[in-house]
Amino acid sequence: MLDVETLHPSLLSADEAALWRSLAGAQAGFANPLMGPDFAQAVGKVREDARVAVVRRAGQTLGFLPYHRRPGGLARPIGSPLSDYHGLVSRPDAGLKVEDILRAADISVFRYTGLIDPHRLFPASPETDRTAYVIDLNGTTAEAYLEAIRAESPKKIKNYRRLDNKLGREVGPVRLVAGDMSREAFNLLIDWKRDQLARTGGHDFLRADWTRELMADLFVRRDGDFRGLMINLYAGDALVGGHFGIRQGAVYHPWIASTNPEHAAWSPGQIFFLRAIAAMPELGLTRYDLGPGHDHYKRAYGLNTVTIGEGAATAASLGGRMAHSMESVWNLAGAHGEGALGRLRRRMDAIASTELTMGGRVRDFVEAVASRAHRRQGDHPEA
Repeated sequence: MLDVETLHPSLLSADEAALWRSLAGAQAGFANPLMGPDFAQAVGKVREDARVAVVRRAGQTLGFLPYHRRPGGLARPIGSPLSDYHGLVSRPDAGLKVEDILRAADISVFRYTGLIDPHRLFPASPETDRTAYVIDLNGTTAEAYLEAIRAESPKKIKNYRRLDNKLGREVGPVRLVAGDMSREAFNLLIDWKRDQLARTGGHDFLRADWTRELMADLFVRRDGDFRGLMINLYAGDALVGGHFGIRQGAVYHPWIASTNPEHAAWSPGQIFFLRAIAAMPELGLTRYDLGPGHDHYKRAYGLNTVTIGEGAATAASLGGRMAHSMESVWNLAGAHGEGALGRLRRRMDAIASTELTMGGRVRDFVEAVASRAHRRQGDHPEA
């Protein structure tokens, strides 16, 4: 019989955290900083509703499911929408059923958008699978990887290298600074990202206090295997773009990709990637995980892909059956596809995950609708 204990991540024992890291390290699918106890504990510092379901049988710990407990028996992935990957980290031979775990944890439905499930414990929904993009140097060199990118788009890469030289001549010597500790640069990346989201109508996940606090906490963390990492591109003394995210060991997962609008003519984001990939060995990185999304650069540079799941798991309970019926309606309507309804559902999930008050959720939803209407009007201007 399963014994499922739910607790705040800060209450995990050192032995439990070590076991969690061991389970994640033993499975290639779990090899991302978002899948381990350190991320859960970092989120726990800024979110009181953070929880971990510790799954045991006969005194043996079998797995860990981190989540946010929301009203109505709903659970969302811990750190969502920053958690591009999430799931139940468990022993491969544990014989677990996610519906039994959810029932024991008093959860009706666990809604996910980036499920990693190598042990196939969640409902199979291949029609809702999504693609994430990864720069993976395992088994190759940075030079060989860059050559593979060039072979895919020789004219574009030639142009980006020309712009790199042009930026150096016209603005100042171009240099990549990894492990940049400049607070001013960190603040600029955040500001540029928020401006970009406002221009494009994207959800401003950085408006919430807890997301900025989480990133600020990780930015100042200097020790240990798990910490924040900022990589920036400068031309002379001018910051022209960069990434900020988390690394664990040789794996880096950026959250923020920003460029200075004043330097847009030189395509600093493209210059950044070519230099960052070349610098990965020096940084001790073998995996630069770009996550899911339709950003054009991800497909161009992330030559390796990961399949992730989108959908919901429901408990083996009355509440779970009711939630399952509702999720089935959404599925039939196409809410987990790539169409308009699918994009709207993901936007609603991101808003609900980020904004912790009803007022904040209503405000962001109204802004999302207004932004979409504005973009559609721009697509079809009046004569």
